[in-house]
Amino acid sequence: MRVLLTGATGQLGQALRSSSPPWVDLIASSRHGGAGLIALDLADARACRAAVQEHRPDWVINAAAYTAVDQAEQDQERAWAVNADAPAALADALADHPPAAGGLLQVSTDFVFNGRQGSPYAPEHPCDPLGVYGASKAAGECRVLERLAGGDDGAVRGLILRTSWLMGPVGRNFALTMLRLHRENAAGDQSLRVVADQVGAPTSSHSLASACWRVLQVSGTASGTVPLPRILHWTDAGVASWYDVAVAIGELALDLGLLERPARVQPITSAEYPTPAQRPGYSVLDCQVTRQLLALQPDHWRQSLRHCLQQLR
Repeated sequence: MRVLLTGATGQLGQALRSSSPPWVDLIASSRHGGAGLIALDLADARACRAAVQEHRPDWVINAAAYTAVDQAEQDQERAWAVNADAPAALADALADHPPAAGGLLQVSTDFVFNGRQGSPYAPEHPCDPLGVYGASKAAGECRVLERLAGGDDGAVRGLILRTSWLMGPVGRNFALTMLRLHRENAAGDQSLRVVADQVGAPTSSHSLASACWRVLQVSGTASGTVPLPRILHWTDAGVASWYDVAVAIGELALDLGLLERPARVQPITSAEYPTPAQRPGYSVLDCQVTRQLLALQPDHWRQSLRHCLQQLR
């Protein structure tokens, strides 16, 4: 199976590359290219179409995104180009040159919801994003679903896989930031102030990569395919606030020898930590259907977090 991967140097992209199955012929790309990578800037829609036309993949995994949530409020043009126009261009190229079986797996986010429901969001729940990042990702979803609605043969052409609170041992994420702040604040005998009224499901990049490959495995062959809904949800098990995760990072890092002592963590409200972009207060995703269809069970987020931190020793 020939797979074109975008965002190969990001935290999910690196996890996908390191766990690529033997049945995959991987064409990995990043914005600036590099060793073993092709250059593909997702802000260039023509380049996205050309990459599909040149490499003729069976599947595209779009793991790249503009994820700077606050910066997106100002840098709206690039956020929309990367998060909405690029998926549309990839989908258009696949529609023009459809593979025998396969299409586009578009990785998306819990930020497509407003977080006011107070219970886990099912895949079919209407999107209602609060900011530019969520709105651009929701638009990307819609464009993929519209352009790759499926053929007469019933083959999958476009799938959305939403996740939340992604963390891993590489890249920029909450886990690595908190580990650094624990070290710095403990040295200065200062406490960490972390938001406690935003609740979600932390997810490891390794766990999400496993789910991505499993999606392609069960739906990407011409025979014996498993019918999948167009929108899937995947996170690690359990829920937490950012405060909970910050405390857990201190505890686990101390146990693993990454810290001499953790900093004190003080819970605060979102109102006490204003940001340019509004975050959903409760963005837990309902993943039961996806887990059953993929026959894949996640670890608890705390176990995944421990595994992430172990890789830093």
